[in-house]
Amino acid sequence: MAEPEFTATGVRIGKRLRSLTRAGQVRISGGRVELLTSAGSEIASAPVQRVRASRPWFAPEDRALADLDGTRYLLTLGERDPAPGEPGPPAAHRFIEAVRRAAGRRR
Repeated sequence: MAEPEFTATGVRIGKRLRSLTRAGQVRISGGRVELLTSAGSEIASAPVQRVRASRPWFAPEDRALADLDGTRYLLTLGERDPAPGEPGPPAAHRFIEAVRRAAGRRR
């Protein structure tokens, strides 16, 4: 099995006003975007070509919108890359860039 292109854990995944999980996982691997519960059950998945990822203009930097096959999910990716003494870029930005890279899209 190939190494995932992007993985984030401890992700809050919501759909409209409903929270689906507070400690889920987001993974981009094998040309698919997968949203998983903390137990590893699949919430949703889609090929990266059918996924749109963006940052909501009204939200903090740790949030991203993911539209998988027409269903919109709000992701709160508070995880950061821990560099000694310095916080890394927000995981939401890394997720959006990973979706664009995997789908072959540019900004």
